[in-house]
Amino acid sequence: MTAALTPDTQPVASSSTQRQPLYEASTQYRHWRFSPEQLVHMRSTLNVDAVSAIRDAFEADSLGSSSSVSFLSAEEEHLLVKLYVGKIAQLCGHFRFPEEVEATAATYMKRFYLKNTVMDWHPKNVMLTALFLATKTTNHPIALESYASHIPKTSPSDVLDLEFLVAQSLGFDFAVWHPHKALWGIWLDVQTLPDVSIEELSKAYETAHGHVRAARLTDAEFIYTPSQIALACFSLASPTLATAWARAKFPSSPHPPALEFLEPIKEIILRDGSPPDVEAVREVDRRLRLCKNPEKIPGTNAYIKKQQEKDRQAEEKRLRKAEAARIAMEEGDPFGSELAKKAAEDLDDDDDDD
Repeated sequence: MTAALTPDTQPVASSSTQRQPLYEASTQYRHWRFSPEQLVHMRSTLNVDAVSAIRDAFEADSLGSSSSVSFLSAEEEHLLVKLYVGKIAQLCGHFRFPEEVEATAATYMKRFYLKNTVMDWHPKNVMLTALFLATKTTNHPIALESYASHIPKTSPSDVLDLEFLVAQSLGFDFAVWHPHKALWGIWLDVQTLPDVSIEELSKAYETAHGHVRAARLTDAEFIYTPSQIALACFSLASPTLATAWARAKFPSSPHPPALEFLEPIKEIILRDGSPPDVEAVREVDRRLRLCKNPEKIPGTNAYIKKQQEKDRQAEEKRLRKAEAARIAMEEGDPFGSELAKKAAEDLDDDDDDD
């Protein structure tokens, strides 16, 4: 899709003669943009693969046939994730974290579940880890012990055990561009327009900010740029001021390109920007307890077998590396031969596959 030139897509000079928009240089633009159809396909495929793997795990755990187990659908998984994304705001209020932390944690959690299933990793645990990780990546760190002690039934290990998995699932893309920052830029711009009531603008900004927070419960950030979402939220609050801003930005255009994407974004926010029904989610969560992957539950046969297999693979890697080092020494190359280097590369590839 072609993005309108808005605050987060302003071009900047690069080392070459070409000029690349700021947002288009980000990992968010390169790695985390999808069409609605792609999002549906990704979640559906992930769900189908997870159900197949968990059926096999049930049999490995000697639990008998899984034919009577009611596995979650992709839509139900998404519903459960959405509930816990909403709970991030409650925790941030308790800790008095700034909005940057809250918005970043929500993004981390939604990205995580484009790569993982709730039947492997419960959203509550991922939420706590995503939020803790966000405090560090946004430069608002909190001591792990202090963080865990303020959350009932939570130990430091509950948070730390998943931290690398979450970071890995994010592709270590920690920087996030947020609509609330773009909204602030629009608010500053509108103040410079003639005949604008500051009182009216302030009310519109507060209302738009509420829509930005609602947008965090939706897929909008995977489909549109932060500034497009911000303008859509501002338009929901005051269509007149939003249009005035767009016309001031593009005075020579009878149909400002910044307005082209507003209606579908507004539709997403109004349709999906509310918390899910608690009773519906409670039923999904109840069923999740019955179809959780036994390979992720300590003490089950499937978990023990999985750990034994990991230990076996780790020992094989260790032996291969030791053998490569031995050969290098025999060949008079105590600092490592090409063979040792190749073995190390193979080990890294194996770690990525795991």
